[in-house]
Amino acid sequence: MSTSTATETGLTARYERAFPCSRILYERARCVLPGGVTHDARLLRPFPVYVRECRGARKWAVDGPELVDFWMGHGSLLLGHGRPEVVEAVRRQLEKGTHPGACHELEVEWAEMVCRLLPAAERVRFVSSGTEASLMAVRLARAATGRGRIVKLLGHFHGWHDHTEHGVDPPFDEPMSPGILPEVARQVTSIPPNDLAAAEAALAAGDAACVMLEPTGGGFGSCPLQAGYVRGLRDLARRHGTVLIFDEVITGFRVSPGGAQELLGIRPDLTVLAKVVAGGLPGGALAGRADLMRILEGGPGGRKAKMHHPGTFNANPLSAAAGMATLRIVRSGEDIRKANETAAAVRAEFNRILARRGVPGLCHGQYSDFHLYLFPDAGTLQGNPGRLGHHDPARLRAGASPPVPERFRLAMLLNGVDMPKLRGMTSSAHGEEELERTGKAFDAALSLLRDEGCFDT
Repeated sequence: MSTSTATETGLTARYERAFPCSRILYERARCVLPGGVTHDARLLRPFPVYVRECRGARKWAVDGPELVDFWMGHGSLLLGHGRPEVVEAVRRQLEKGTHPGACHELEVEWAEMVCRLLPAAERVRFVSSGTEASLMAVRLARAATGRGRIVKLLGHFHGWHDHTEHGVDPPFDEPMSPGILPEVARQVTSIPPNDLAAAEAALAAGDAACVMLEPTGGGFGSCPLQAGYVRGLRDLARRHGTVLIFDEVITGFRVSPGGAQELLGIRPDLTVLAKVVAGGLPGGALAGRADLMRILEGGPGGRKAKMHHPGTFNANPLSAAAGMATLRIVRSGEDIRKANETAAAVRAEFNRILARRGVPGLCHGQYSDFHLYLFPDAGTLQGNPGRLGHHDPARLRAGASPPVPERFRLAMLLNGVDMPKLRGMTSSAHGEEELERTGKAFDAALSLLRDEGCFDT
């Protein structure tokens, strides 16, 4: 796949004409923000789109265009933007105070709700983000086992801290970031997904503190995991005295009211949470077995080592209010069902359009998610989704060769849809109108990519 300079200029020029105010804001941002953005995934060439307002399944760019949104707050907004019950809960708490600098009733109710919904949650500790929760899980596992090594799966992301930012994006053998000490990197073993023999080999030495994974697959299922494999990991971890950690930052309360662990019927030792748990506000949590979580307490009179854990915004009452309001709605499962059905409809429509146009591609997913795979070998996977779990994780994670993912996002924005490049997540606020607009946008975007020379249609 290649892109000619002439046609690339055409798509870029159209985007620049459509979003001139976003360009002005980006130029300002570059003077005060590294790279002009506050999250790497939001960077887009020639400049990112800036949003002024969000409501339901839509958002409005500062330039005026209305966009169907499939970012959904990086997955945190299962209920869509501005769900009235959540807005009202936050408003009520805002009037009472934003930070008491003390314990408060909402944090107790919030923890009780998490423990009721999540099968493996016996105790909960709140933090401010998924990365913090992941970091706490690793330290807790090391404290509990006295071991140092971490085992994780290729293509699985567990936050941007030093201990897990390895083997996430292809090429897997290169570090994700400078600044990670080699001696830290040597404590991490990344293994291929859906390969129990590789997992057995990684755990056999008995020096692994934990094995951590996204239970439905890396990138919320862009690299799907087989349920039998996850059950096998549960057995292996137990046999080798290794802490099994489910990263349910995305799957938690999105794939079922009790997360992926409820859906799969598999109980991890620790569960990393964020996104939906805080209802779209900053927040995360670590939940798990009481005996492991008790390390955060220490022993009577300091006789047993206590794991240190402060955090200025832990269980912030605004996040607690949003989280409680969201979980009260989510526990029925109805909004999860709606989001899942919409995502299934998006996948079906995208696959229909790909087939009609003769574009080698596949749209796949399992829950309220969809992932595009636009490599020429996509035909080998069509009609046989079981093969996805055994396909090359590097290609699944990438989705397509450069520059297709970024060009595709530009083309979709020009047609009124915003997706995180080749993937997206739905909410219960998405409906028939959003689905119809998205199908038309996808069809038009493929035409633009054809004109760009990205593939032969």
